[in-house]
Amino acid sequence: MDPARPVLVFDGDCGFCTSSAGLADRWLRIPTVAPWQRLDLESLGLDEARCAEALQWVAVDGTVLSGERAVIAALRHRGGPFALPAVVLATLRPLAGVVYRVIARNRHRLPGGTPACRL
Repeated sequence: MDPARPVLVFDGDCGFCTSSAGLADRWLRIPTVAPWQRLDLESLGLDEARCAEALQWVAVDGTVLSGERAVIAALRHRGGPFALPAVVLATLRPLAGVVYRVIARNRHRLPGGTPACRL
């Protein structure tokens, strides 16, 4: 993994998360999209509990953003047509946080979700 590139970290045991990360990889062209189970979490400033709970964005400078903040960072990184949704989500971040947490808590019920997705 190249430390000069951002990393989007997801829960590889969750089918919904894996599907969503695949979409992010294709659409947002993030240099590294990887399940936390295959990473050296300590070197990224992460731990298993944090990664199992929410999506993580590790910026080039080592800043770690979780949940809706990780989504916003990924959209900003891509820019172009994805810059506007990033601005909207950032403006409505408290609401985006609530929506993210509801989705995360119910990810086992969503398409691609399995019992392993349950938080």
